[in-house]
Amino acid sequence: MSGVFEKTKYFIVDMDGTFYLDGTIIPGADEFLKAVRESGRDFYFFTNNSSNNVEVCRQKLEKMGFPVDENRVIISSHVAIDYIKRNYAGKRVFLLGNERLTGDFLKAGIELVNDNPDVVVLGFDTTLTYQKMWDAVRFLANGVDYIATHPDKNCPTADGYMPDTGSMIELFAASTGRRPVVLGKPMTATVDYVKNLLGCEAEELAFIGDRLETDIAIGCNHGIPCALVYSGVTTPEMYAASSIKASVAEENMKALIKYL
Repeated sequence: MSGVFEKTKYFIVDMDGTFYLDGTIIPGADEFLKAVRESGRDFYFFTNNSSNNVEVCRQKLEKMGFPVDENRVIISSHVAIDYIKRNYAGKRVFLLGNERLTGDFLKAGIELVNDNPDVVVLGFDTTLTYQKMWDAVRFLANGVDYIATHPDKNCPTADGYMPDTGSMIELFAASTGRRPVVLGKPMTATVDYVKNLLGCEAEELAFIGDRLETDIAIGCNHGIPCALVYSGVTTPEMYAASSIKASVAEENMKALIKYL
C-alpha cells in the first residue's frame, strides 16, 4: 500500500479526534504534516462543525502551538454558503445557527430572515431554542427548501458528546417527514468545493479522519484515497464490523508517515 498517496497533492485533515483531542495535539500528528510538507505536498484542515468559524479554529490550533493561516481551515459552512450562492442567489434564508455561523452567512452577503424564507438552513446551532425549532418546522411544513450543513449526529466533547446537526435532522424529520439536502463530509458538494478551492482533481486529494461515516465515506464514495485513524471515535472493532473501508487504517496520523 506504499503507493496509496502516490497522486495526492493535498491532504484534507479532520480536526477533532484526528489532529487533536481535548485541546492537545495527538502525539505525532504535527510530525505527519511536517513530513507532508517535506514531501512537496500540502495539507488543509476540514471540519464538519459549523458551530465554529475559521478564527475559532485558528485560535485553538495556535494555543496548541500549531498556528496556521486562515486559508488553511475549511468548514462545512463554507460549502453551504457556496451552495446557497450558486443555487439560491438573492434568496431569503432562515438559518438555525449560532453567532459565528450567522456572522459568516452575513459576511457572505446572504440575506437572513425570521419569516417568509425561500430556504431553511440547519447548522450546528449551539444557541438553538424551541422557538427556532418551531419556526423551522412551520416553514418546512409549508414546503420551503431545506439544507443542512453536515450530517454528524453527535459532536465529541471533553466529557462525552453533545447532539449535533444530524440529531436535529432526525427531530425535524419526525415532525415534518422532510429531510434536507445535506452538505459537508461525505457529500459530493464538499468534494466539488474543495476541488474548486484548490484547483485540483479528485484523484489529487486524500482525506484523513477518525469517523467512518464522514471522513472515510467521502473517500470511498468518490474514489479518493482515505486514511482512518483510531485516535478518535472509531475503534478497530468498529472498523472491522463496518462496510465502509479506508485505503489504510492506522493508530494515529504519525503512523501514516510511512505511506508518504
